[in-house]
Amino acid sequence: MSRLTLLTRWLLFGEWRAHPIRALLAIAAIAVGVAMGFAIHLINSAAFNEFSAATKSISGQADLHITGTEAWFDEALFPRIAEHPMVAVASPVLLVNAGVPGQRTTLQVVGVDAFRAGYVTPGLVGASASGKAADIFADDAIFLSPAATSWLKRAAGASVVLRSGTSDFTLRVAGQLAQARPGQRIAMMDIGAAQWRFGKVGVLSRIDLKLRTGANREAVERDLAAALERDFPGRFRVEQPNDTAQESRNSGMSRAYRVNLTVLALVALFTGAFLVFSTQALSVMRRRSQFALLRVLGVERRTLLRQVLLEGASLGLLGALLGIGAGYALAALALRYFGADLGAGFFSGVRPSIVFPPLAASVFFALGLGVAVLGGMAPALEAARAAPAVALKSGNDEAALARLARLWPSMVCFALAAAMAFAPPVFELPLFGYLAIALLLIGGIGMMPRLAGVVFTQLNRISMARARQHPVLALTLARLANASGQAGIALGGVLSSFSLMVAMAIMVSSFRVSLDDWLVRLLPADLYLRIENSGSAGGLGPAEQAALGALPGAARVEFLRGRDLSLDPARPPVTLIARHIDTLDPGRAMVLEGASVPVPAGARPAWVSGAMLDLYQVKVGGQLRVPLGGSMQAFFVAGVVRDYVHQNGGVHVRLEDYRALSGDAAVNDVAVWTAPGTSSQQLEARIRALPFGAALAYARPGEIRDVSMKIFDRSFAVTYLLEAIAIAIGMAGVAATFSAQTIARAKEFGMLRHVGVTRGQILRILALEGGSLSALGVACGFALGLLISFVLVYIVNPQSFHWSMQLNVPWPLLASVAAALLVASVLTALVSGRYALSGGPIRAVREDW
Repeated sequence: MSRLTLLTRWLLFGEWRAHPIRALLAIAAIAVGVAMGFAIHLINSAAFNEFSAATKSISGQADLHITGTEAWFDEALFPRIAEHPMVAVASPVLLVNAGVPGQRTTLQVVGVDAFRAGYVTPGLVGASASGKAADIFADDAIFLSPAATSWLKRAAGASVVLRSGTSDFTLRVAGQLAQARPGQRIAMMDIGAAQWRFGKVGVLSRIDLKLRTGANREAVERDLAAALERDFPGRFRVEQPNDTAQESRNSGMSRAYRVNLTVLALVALFTGAFLVFSTQALSVMRRRSQFALLRVLGVERRTLLRQVLLEGASLGLLGALLGIGAGYALAALALRYFGADLGAGFFSGVRPSIVFPPLAASVFFALGLGVAVLGGMAPALEAARAAPAVALKSGNDEAALARLARLWPSMVCFALAAAMAFAPPVFELPLFGYLAIALLLIGGIGMMPRLAGVVFTQLNRISMARARQHPVLALTLARLANASGQAGIALGGVLSSFSLMVAMAIMVSSFRVSLDDWLVRLLPADLYLRIENSGSAGGLGPAEQAALGALPGAARVEFLRGRDLSLDPARPPVTLIARHIDTLDPGRAMVLEGASVPVPAGARPAWVSGAMLDLYQVKVGGQLRVPLGGSMQAFFVAGVVRDYVHQNGGVHVRLEDYRALSGDAAVNDVAVWTAPGTSSQQLEARIRALPFGAALAYARPGEIRDVSMKIFDRSFAVTYLLEAIAIAIGMAGVAATFSAQTIARAKEFGMLRHVGVTRGQILRILALEGGSLSALGVACGFALGLLISFVLVYIVNPQSFHWSMQLNVPWPLLASVAAALLVASVLTALVSGRYALSGGPIRAVREDW
């Protein structure tokens, strides 16, 4: 047993010493894949956990809380809840996102009754810096969390300006909320003062409940929920703080983004698995006679199988360990210098800390090790199955790769991929879509040996049929036609890297072009207005709307109102958008997907986004009930709109219907068309001269498009980075494969030199081989990448984000990458060829049998 262990170590370390660069590339590919996946998981998990903790901190120690399906509800409900026999203390809460002049984001203001909140949510009661207890009831006082104090640069005793609608008012910073989470920007005010300051007199956002000692929380929850549903159908929800519904809402906001980003990070890991495969396959082919000799000397098949698997696993072991450490360091650096947002806007302002998760680390370690073992499985089986008598013969290297030319495994992969591409999402995630992409890649790579053999055999026949033969071309085609297994390994590297790059480039380009086209069609006006940093604190009232409508130089003015509504306690809120919509021609105001159906007489029409169809099973021609104006209102679903903004669902209704049902006359956004002879700059100057003009933000369609495209590019910055890493690993793998194959053919080159082929001709043969293989790989990679892009654009994205888009191929980008790949392959072949020819023809063939 000790001799066997010694043999294993000798074979393992001897192979690494002989080909260190190839082993290091495989280890690096595994390490990068594991590191990127683990880092993204750590960042997302830390951000999500911190966001959930911040949400929990606002709920405090409440046993139950009552919320409305609309953002605010009538405070007349409060006495009824407070008088419930099982309720010890009921604490009213008002939540407002207040605008801060000069800042790009809003400040969440929590209005509470300090006496009641002290028993239920003591963390939301501010501590006066001056020691005056009356500060917590003052109508000009506000208490800031440490993060808000740092953000606003306002210490206790200073003043801060907030915005409600078009009006600004000044408050005194009376102290801090010391128990707020790190990075949590919130502020506390007396609830009466908050209602008055923000125009929310008579409404609440939530009622927190502390139950009497001995009360059964579940029974009280059921009793209150039943009573409220009986008297106010669909208007209220009774929940336990931080229950599964709240966790689901928090997770649902970013789950699809987080999962897709993690899967994209693992693309590099897939490339690493193929590098392990190519490394082990070439190693087995080169050492075939050595393994045969060991078999003759008594080494069993299972020992060789274990040896080759151990070599692949060792690459995965080192790569996975390095990846876990690098991923943790990368996540820590990213959180310190860039925050947890990753460009998507889900966790902006959150400042989490990294905690090493043993379970997640074990999963990613197992992934790295597992793909390496799988990558080495086929070469290990070939080494164990080879007959010693055949393997001992020289010049029989191609026989080791004969099994790779079988077609049926690829056909099975393609058939399974086709079936999975049409499968429904699992847990609202396109898991079968991901599997379909993996199977397409495996099937495509598996087809390369057979395809190379067919293509180059036909080209060789055409060349041989010519009256005049060119020696370089003839030798090149003969080699490629009769060594399809080795050609297939090289082609697999080109195919895997280029096809994934093509698929990702097409998907990102399709989304970007679709978004730009959507913005062009959605922004027909000359000037757009909204209250700058107003948050949810208010809007433009009837007087301001009338002033804008009567403005000289304005040919047409349209208003829009948006507000959040809860249709399912386990999902994030959907957005209701009320705007001017012509029922006879709704496509003038929205980008429709398909035709709008006729609206029955007397029905109120609504047009929904694709997310509403997927998440809430809404049907065109059916009915949708939404909470509005204190009751559930029915709308006729007249069509589907394309919506890239409201991922959780959007419902578009006519502004006049919304006002009639809700009684809300305020608006959030304004679109203005200029009259002939008036420029948008002149019109903007006239609006700025209005009493409320300074509180407005102004933008033209081109500016909105530019900002939107910048946000898009920032959101996809991580995607671009991961794509670039996968391409770099793939190209390094292609270079390593070409280099290894070329150097392994030193004896072949020596024989060619003996029969009169010059050194320059051999180099031209290698350059032509590298260019031919890369050209075929690029062509097949484009076809496979296009097929994968269909799955991404039409399956993965709609199931993940409920978006639809048109396909767009970025030809310049693909052409430049293809050219770079061709040049890299030719140069690698030439450099490796010079090294292989450096030993001279006699030395090259002296070991030949």
